[in-house]
Amino acid sequence: MKLATFNINGIKARIEALPAWLAQAKPDVVCLQEIKSVDEAFPREIFEDMGYRVETHGQKSFNGVAILSKLPLEDVTRGLPGDDTDEQARWIEATVIGERRAIRVCGLYLPNGNPAPGPKYDYKLAWMARMEARVKTLLATEEPLAFCGDYNVIPEPQDAAKPEAWVTDALFLPETRAAFRRIVNLGLTDAFRARDPRPGQYSFWDYQAGAWERNNGIRIDHLLLSAQCADLLREAGIDKAVRGGEKPSDHVPVWVELDA
Repeated sequence: MKLATFNINGIKARIEALPAWLAQAKPDVVCLQEIKSVDEAFPREIFEDMGYRVETHGQKSFNGVAILSKLPLEDVTRGLPGDDTDEQARWIEATVIGERRAIRVCGLYLPNGNPAPGPKYDYKLAWMARMEARVKTLLATEEPLAFCGDYNVIPEPQDAAKPEAWVTDALFLPETRAAFRRIVNLGLTDAFRARDPRPGQYSFWDYQAGAWERNNGIRIDHLLLSAQCADLLREAGIDKAVRGGEKPSDHVPVWVELDA
């Protein structure tokens, strides 16, 4: 099972680039972030014609997550538990029925949190606490779990080309990184790092200041796997070349191959 995460930064803007990547990379399951579309307006037919089931949790103009799957999906749920007043579309879950075993996949778009300090940063930390609680609940099932998405977290200095430029940013503040470690330390594996410990591996390059041309990137898109899922890990990678394509997102896909 090839499972990927991809922040597409707007489905309308990526209406050609996303299908082109799907046709080339052939993932079985993709968690999308920032679809920036209500459910009714998502162009699902394009992806259904490519053999994908489409499940969305959309929001007008902002946020929005989706799961595309060539494999059967069961028990699809939308929204991160813990705050009934939260109207931002940032979390979707589904059980993917693989050829060998089922995987519970959680697609997420974690809040950016800037400017920090401030209410947006408070929301980020509160959201991460809710995610920690949800991860604990799901881990109790002892099922293979994959938490895939744009975390808006730079875990370590080696995950930024210029870490000194991020020291006051919500993506790299000590409180952010500590909250991320608390989630990982519940028993999750950073799939990409389990396969590639080298520095200089990024998943996001800003559109401004020639960041792509200078490889001034950061690694903020992660797939965290439960122990039962990490045991199935065969390979992991970042499709960096997508950033140099036509009308690219500022993120690129990150993927794993699982024995599932």
